[in-house]
Amino acid sequence: MAKELKMDPHERQFVINELTVKDSWRMFRILAEFVDGFETLSQIYPAVSIFGSARVKPGDPYYEQTVTIARLLVQNGFNVISGGGPGIMEAANKGAAEAGGKSVGLNIQLPYEQKPNPYANIKLDFRYFFIRKVMFVKYSVAYVIMPGGFGTLDEFSEAITLIQTQRIKPFPVVLVNRAFWKGLLDWMRKSLCQGGMISPEDLDLIQIIDEPEEVIRAIRKIIIL
Repeated sequence: MAKELKMDPHERQFVINELTVKDSWRMFRILAEFVDGFETLSQIYPAVSIFGSARVKPGDPYYEQTVTIARLLVQNGFNVISGGGPGIMEAANKGAAEAGGKSVGLNIQLPYEQKPNPYANIKLDFRYFFIRKVMFVKYSVAYVIMPGGFGTLDEFSEAITLIQTQRIKPFPVVLVNRAFWKGLLDWMRKSLCQGGMISPEDLDLIQIIDEPEEVIRAIRKIIIL
């Protein structure tokens, strides 16, 4: 059994005061990140967020496909938002920048993997994941989800949850590469839908597409510029 940590009343009060001060300063940092985000991103409409693995390298088919999608988005009147790091995020910013669009990188401070890529021409750096997520949702008219890991699944799940619960207006959520995502969609149909965890119409929130041109058509069908 762990020994009880004993403190005299003065030590206990010191710890409480210290925590209170730290929490107060944390609120100021949170507010500052929100203000910076709102001020910087207020002029990027309409924008599409592209998510995917940070571990994909240039030359990989997913990387090159993302460059193409981002370039086509800009050519069709959209700006592009990514997580600002390497891999798919870099590819999204590269395609958008090379096409002459606003290429936004919302970088997150992490101990590994997440380093800002050189292609974002509008950059923000975040300490808090939840603030960064607000920026993606608030300033995106669509989500394009490339193959990725836990972080990609997190952004995908948050978007369809917010749409399902009517906390935000519906917008296109496109999964790119049928072979990669098929297992997840099959599991949703079998385990979630048939098990009564979601309604059949909830699956209509998701589109799964292979070709870059089809991604653009699916977004333009709903988002009229």
